[in-house]
Amino acid sequence: MTFIAASGLWAGIYGVAGAIVGSFVAALVLRWLDGRSVMAGRSACDGCGGILRAWELVPIVSALALRGRCARCGQGIDPIHFRIELLALAIGGAAGWVAGPDGWVGAVFGWSLLALGALDALALWLPDRLTAWLAGTGLLTGALGFAPLWGDRIIGGVAGFGALWVIAAAYRHWRGRDGMGGGDPKLMGAIGLWLGWRMLPAVLLAACVIGLGYVAARRMLGARVAGDDMVPLGLLLAIAAYPSWVLMIASGS
Repeated sequence: MTFIAASGLWAGIYGVAGAIVGSFVAALVLRWLDGRSVMAGRSACDGCGGILRAWELVPIVSALALRGRCARCGQGIDPIHFRIELLALAIGGAAGWVAGPDGWVGAVFGWSLLALGALDALALWLPDRLTAWLAGTGLLTGALGFAPLWGDRIIGGVAGFGALWVIAAAYRHWRGRDGMGGGDPKLMGAIGLWLGWRMLPAVLLAACVIGLGYVAARRMLGARVAGDDMVPLGLLLAIAAYPSWVLMIASGS
């Protein structure tokens, strides 16, 4: 089998897995925001409360077939489901393409970042349990021998957390108020445990560029932008971190 064919096969396998995982991630995000457990209760329409049947739960396909509406009452289904499933498919596909059978490693990283980024975007919330999961899986994959080296990961975890903690503390001392959520340094530390210390400057720079681009686009569209507006830094870090892993693996670092 040629390299392209093999890469395409694994991209397809992990892409399909991603769509399935994305359905779970979407449920996790929406249920947590409502204060519900993702493990309790069956999937149901938010409008009529009808229990969804198996054919209504096929990731991406069901949403397209039903045109984003409940088959019973016709109420629109939250588009977050479809968007997260698509993103999870893309994350899994990219991981399979660059890492082949070991693509599950990057897929776990990307899907975890997807859940954290979505919660930060929707509620400016980075749950400690999810961040701890990300950190733990970073340590585990390092212990299993996946790149980067274990020592680089440990340094990355300490440096990632420490850098943002110092920035947050300095801002608090200078301005007399918090300018960064307490979950952001923890997330950066967890990312460091996955990527190692060498990739952290690129992740932080990319996150800042993305954030500045977002603010500039809002201003160009006429939206009011104030200095005290809350920006989901965790989302920006997540957006920057996963492509960094893909590039790291693709370049053989």
